[in-house]
Amino acid sequence: MGKIMFTEGHIEEWNLAYKNATPEVIVRKALELNESAVVTTNFRPYEAAILHAVSREESQIPVVWCDTGYNTPQTYRHAEKVINDLKLNVFLYVPKQTAAHRDVVMGIPSIDDPQHALFTEQVKLEPFRRAMEEHQPKIWFTNLRKGQTAFRDSIDIFSLSKDGVLKVSPFYHWSDEKLDLYLEENNLPNEFKYFDPTKALENRECGLHA
Repeated sequence: MGKIMFTEGHIEEWNLAYKNATPEVIVRKALELNESAVVTTNFRPYEAAILHAVSREESQIPVVWCDTGYNTPQTYRHAEKVINDLKLNVFLYVPKQTAAHRDVVMGIPSIDDPQHALFTEQVKLEPFRRAMEEHQPKIWFTNLRKGQTAFRDSIDIFSLSKDGVLKVSPFYHWSDEKLDLYLEENNLPNEFKYFDPTKALENRECGLHA
């Protein structure tokens, strides 16, 4: 498929046209726009929904998992189950320094600590940039939803990343209750014992999206 440049005009048009569309229809639309697509995940709560919706339309889509190295045992077990059940095509990216090494020299800095920015760069931003540089996607599926953070309230189903990649959030307008039903109907697991070492508060933006 030839190169396509996504514009704010496209974004406005698609968000209007697909506001009430099902996730399946939204995913299908995005995949028709360009073959170069990835879905990113950290296996936090409700991630099984986006992984199911996307992989059902394109079974071999690269699933980019940036593992900070600080996930809970429950999250790792949950990830293994989802990966195996959905037969996901996972590409794992981890920090260049182990968590055990970092624990000795830095630990997990608080938000107010001057080292927090370096910590976030090491465990989240650098592995993510490495993943995107290797895959060079034009379409980026993610499970951002309205009401999660102030930044996420400002976007929509379709948005543009700062690099011009089309970011697609098929469940953007969905509530937890609606997602609970989706998981139940599709026999998908969920796991709430999740830990993000770069976020002190649940409504703080993680740094990948803003």
